[in-house]
Amino acid sequence: MRTSEGCGPVPDDPREAAVIWRNRALRLLDHMPLPIAVCEFGGRILIVNRAMAAEFGCLPGQLNNRRILEFFTLRDSGTLEALTEAVRLHRRSQYPARVSWTPADGRERHGEMTVALVGDSPEQTPSLLLSLRTAEFTGAAPPPGPQAEASPVETRILAAAARGDTTAQIAREIGITPDGVNYHLSRLSRRWRVPNRTALVARAYTTGVLAPNTWPPRPSD
Repeated sequence: MRTSEGCGPVPDDPREAAVIWRNRALRLLDHMPLPIAVCEFGGRILIVNRAMAAEFGCLPGQLNNRRILEFFTLRDSGTLEALTEAVRLHRRSQYPARVSWTPADGRERHGEMTVALVGDSPEQTPSLLLSLRTAEFTGAAPPPGPQAEASPVETRILAAAARGDTTAQIAREIGITPDGVNYHLSRLSRRWRVPNRTALVARAYTTGVLAPNTWPPRPSD
């Protein structure tokens, strides 16, 4: 028996130690106020914490082995494609997605689900760590989106996308990772309520984020 600093005794047997660490992790998860779920990549729920189960008036164990998309509707059409591509390229990153759901009180709600790919090695199919941030909206649809705006980094990404650059080319030009490029594009798609990169570029031109009638594309002054 050995002692882990601040965490009490840990058995020398690796299997016993793994059980202890798993139980500690589950207790920590249950005490977090943020709704959290862990799913297989195909969407089967492995565990949820109390906050997630409470959204649907359930106990945590009642959601196990159900499909996460039984409870949530994706509002970002490109999320599943982005996750599939990330797995194919052995990436481990986070992807935001707008979702809606009907909680125990029967009033539709909207929010953002952060989907993190987690696993022991890049070669293994990852699990999904989902965390939900709610927006206090009710009704059939979210409120109208804000006027199109973009940060300097987002504007440079849009200009490069308008030239037809690949994600890897944009990443090298901007000085960030390809996952970082995808993250900014996903956030823009969600904020501007458009489904893909082509629509992002079109809206960037129609709202003046990119300068019209110029080649190569560049940000507006």
